[in-house]
Amino acid sequence: MSDLAAGLGAAFGADRVQANVPLAPLTTFKVGGPADLLIETHTGEEIVTALKLAHAHGVPVTMLGGGSNVLIGDRGIRGLVIRPRGGEVHPVGDRLVRADAAMTINGLVRWTINRGYAGLEAWAGTPGTVGGAVFGNAHWKKVNIGDIIESVRLARRDGTLLQAPADRMDFVYDHSRLKRTGEVAIWVAFKVSGGADPATLRAVARESLAFRKRTQPLESPSAGCIFMNPDTARDRVPDGIPPSAGALVDRAGLKGEVLGGARVSPTHANFIINNGSATAGDIKTLIERCRTGVEDRFGVTLRDEIMMLGEF
Repeated sequence: MSDLAAGLGAAFGADRVQANVPLAPLTTFKVGGPADLLIETHTGEEIVTALKLAHAHGVPVTMLGGGSNVLIGDRGIRGLVIRPRGGEVHPVGDRLVRADAAMTINGLVRWTINRGYAGLEAWAGTPGTVGGAVFGNAHWKKVNIGDIIESVRLARRDGTLLQAPADRMDFVYDHSRLKRTGEVAIWVAFKVSGGADPATLRAVARESLAFRKRTQPLESPSAGCIFMNPDTARDRVPDGIPPSAGALVDRAGLKGEVLGGARVSPTHANFIINNGSATAGDIKTLIERCRTGVEDRFGVTLRDEIMMLGEF
């Protein structure tokens, strides 16, 4: 690990390489232990450099974007954590915009609205980065982000670059090929329509934000939805209950359930919130309590939407 730290220091400057860094402040859950090493990258080229160095030293890499949709264990993450920050957006004609994977979804939405590109405005308020959204094929209402992607620039874990059109990304509900291959998104080309009225796009964005505020516990630290919604092709949800993870947790009597500093949100039962003193262990145990409660009551096994990272 010290050899990798020295290599990263030579490439990026010693002041940018951090050891034994607490990760809790870098997540929306505000829990989790330290990373052995952390580097914040500012360009796609820097991501590739860090990947190559870690590969050469045989050190595992964990990508951490905006810190949403993840639960980091109390013992932290071994190896190198790469945290992409910043990023840019570039138009490609009137039908595509290319966004660096480190860009926040909200930053991308603001950029497109201000320049009259329609197609992303409803994603206002989505936490995390473009790369994180691609990794889990983020969804908003009935649209998956993969539905509006044209192609993705990828890096393998050894730093090799390749290009994948959307139909090669294995996009299905809450899934992309990145979960299978370990590849890292460098930039993403989104399908848009130029020449739209920014005021009209802002109205759509405001409505999206208002809906989130009405239906999600945005006032407390959380990581977004904990479970995927049931797959009606394989999960038999009892009659009278919507095929919704939140509805199942609620009907199992677990809405508002408390364990240590963690609580199933009274606003939305597919959210677990940190009341301020939760540990990752509290949250993980409460997740399993909800999974078991739903399975015992309804015979449906809920699958994680959230990613578990590190050691618990």
